Formats: sequence, C-alpha cells, structure tokens
Amino acid sequence: MALSLLAWKLEPRFAPTGKTPLVWVSDDNPQRKLQIAGFNAASKDCSLRLDPNNSGMQKIIVQSLAGVGPDLFDTNAANLPVMVAADVAWDISDELKRRGIELGREVWPSTLPLVRCNGRFYGVPANACTNALFINKKLFDQVGLPYPSGPWTWEQFLPLAQKLTIRDARGKPQQFGFVMDWWTWPQFVIQWGGQVYSGDGTRCTLDSPEAIAGVQFLHDLIYKYKVMPSPVEEAAMATQGGWGSGTITQFGGNRAAMGFGGRWWLCTLRKKEQFPDLSLTVAECPHFKERVFLAYGRTTAINKHSPRREQALEYLLHMTGPAFNQGINDQADALAAFPKYCEGERFLHNPAFPDEDKNDVWRDVMAAGKPNPPSPFISSQLADRIIGRQLDLVKNDQKPVADALRTAAQEVNAEIQKTLQRDPDLKKRYETLTGGKP
Repeated sequence: MALSLLAWKLEPRFAPTGKTPLVWVSDDNPQRKLQIAGFNAASKDCSLRLDPNNSGMQKIIVQSLAGVGPDLFDTNAANLPVMVAADVAWDISDELKRRGIELGREVWPSTLPLVRCNGRFYGVPANACTNALFINKKLFDQVGLPYPSGPWTWEQFLPLAQKLTIRDARGKPQQFGFVMDWWTWPQFVIQWGGQVYSGDGTRCTLDSPEAIAGVQFLHDLIYKYKVMPSPVEEAAMATQGGWGSGTITQFGGNRAAMGFGGRWWLCTLRKKEQFPDLSLTVAECPHFKERVFLAYGRTTAINKHSPRREQALEYLLHMTGPAFNQGINDQADALAAFPKYCEGERFLHNPAFPDEDKNDVWRDVMAAGKPNPPSPFISSQLADRIIGRQLDLVKNDQKPVADALRTAAQEVNAEIQKTLQRDPDLKKRYETLTGGKP
C-alpha cells in the first residue's frame, strides 16, 4: 500500500492548462528553462517540465521499470547501450522514418553514437560539441601578444602558454597560460593516434605507445611546462559551486589566458554581472599527429514504459526543427546537432552577442570531431571508474603515466573477460569478432 501511494504521488498530473504533462530528466543548465518554454509555447497538447534531481542512470532505470519514471531523459554515448539493454529506451527508428527524418544523414556524423545502438535509433541529439580554445583578450593584450588562430600545433602552443603563465617572486602563480577539465583527456589520446578501445571494442588499448604519449603530454603541461595548474593549485583557485563553476569560472575570473572548453562555456561566461571585464575570442585547439577533436554531446530519449510516450515523441520531433536548433545556437548550449542550422549570417553573427565573431571556428572543429565510443563488453561506469582511478594518480603525480595506463588497460580487459563469463550472448558476439581468442 505504501509503494502504491508513492507511485500515485510520483505520477505526473495533468497540467492546469489541460495539456498532457511530460517530465524531462536533464541537468539544471539555465538554458533548459528556455528550451522548455519554447516547446510549451509551440505545443497545443503537451506541457513539459524539468526534473534535474533524478539524473542518475540507475534511478531512471529503476523508476522506469517500476512505472513511475520520467517521460524523457538525457543520456550519452556511454550510457545509451545500458538503457537499451535494460529495456528502458524506446526505439523510435520507425517513428522517425514515417515522418521522413533520417538522422543518419542529417546530424553531425560524430553525434550518431549518441542516438544509435545496434543500428537502431533511440533518441535525438540535443546538441553537439567539440572543444576549442577560449582566448582572454585582456591577458593577451597586457603582455602584447597576438591572439592565436588555427590550425596550429601543440609545439607552437607551448611558448605562448609559457609567456602567459605568470608567477610572483616566491613562485606563486598569479595566472596560468592554460586551463582545462581533466575529463577531456581522451582528446590527447586520439590526437596522438591512440584509442581507448580497439575498433571492435573487444580490448582496452590505453597501454599503446600512442595513448601513453598523449596522456604524458597532458601530464607535462602541469609538471614539466607548468602552464596548467596542479590539483593543489586548482584547489587554491577554488570558486563558488553551481552549474558552470570550476574551470569555467577560473578562466572567467582572469586566472588563465587560454581555456580549453566547449561552446557551452558561454552559458556562464556571458554573465556580465559575474565577469564584467571579460573580453573573449576563440581559436581552434592545437593538434598533434591528427587534426581531430573529441566530439561529445547529449541525447534525449523516451522512456519506453511511459504511458505518455506518444506525446513525448512530440518533443523529440520539435528537437529536429528550426526553432529548437536555432535556439541551441543562440543560447550557446554547444552547437545545433543538425549542421544545416550552423550556416549563414544568422549563425555566424548573432546580433544579441556581436562580440562573438568566431562561430565559424566552432562549426569547423565540429566537422573534424571524433567520438570516443565505449566498449559493448564492459559497463561504461565500471570502465570509467577503473580508468579514472589511474588517471587521478597521474594528475596528482603519484604514478608514472605508462604504469597507470598499463594498469588501467589490464584491469579493464580483465573485467571484459568477467563480463563475457556472465553473458553468453556477449561472449558469442565477442568470439565472432576475435575468432575465439581472449
């Protein structure tokens, strides 16, 4: 009886307008309110609201299977296969086909792992992103250096970053040449010619010379070249919490001359009341062997068990149209997932933000984006924990890069073998790909 009462309380009611209520689990980026308002104004039948508090994958799965889950939820390339395997994500391939929507041809190619699993579509990409280099014009001007532009290499980047890293007489940093979020480490692996997994996903390949060299360079930015803050120095620059805090606000607070981040950083950096003297431009990120950039993004999927899934489909269809995608570009929630909306004068020069005159850079690096696909033979959460543990040791200079990545590869590959013993179907698929070899 208690569980029934809980389910009744959690069940969405009809909105006061008489529209069908829809619940969307996503993050609390302030732009979500604008996206919801745009849909609600356009929809005659549905009223969407945000639930930012139940975004954990396990929560969504348990609630959905119990019949009290959200109608829509956000996921990514790593978690989508889990949602499909748990029978939670609704296959919308036929629904899209009936409406003449061909995601395989219409979205950025690097976003397809966000929405496609086993050849079927389970969502629509909400946005698309590859990182570029934010340039703090004020800090460049103070030392009389020209703003960089691409394409360019990390070898060309280093002298510039060193000149822009300033320390006092005691060696205490006053500003850094460069900041970035550590979770973007795969960019360095793919630019150095490595991969996290083999092409068929059967083996973790972080122990390759290329992967090791890429992460070694990232480590060297902190400890050899000293152009990026160490964890101790990061803690000393700690900023207030909330969405968009951390590296973004460190950069916006004039603590670094260059910041490696996505266009979605602008959701925070546009706040003049918070960053009154910030003057920005953007440049292509440097590259090494390959001019490729890590591509990522969000996808919105529908709960297969929602009694309102047909109505929820209305929101995904809205996401394929001009109002939503132009809104994504205007709001700087990364880039529209559909390249056709990233063209023309309106995209290149938003009159509301005339100083942002380099939107073509975001489009060009997106065209060179490369995803970091997960392995189907291990839980992405488990693999991320294993790899993250070793990379934390690298970041804190507690373990050599080569040793850490070899340990990570060994542990991930061992877990892959354990997974195969528990799942006969995966084992059969694995043996087909490898010829039966472990």
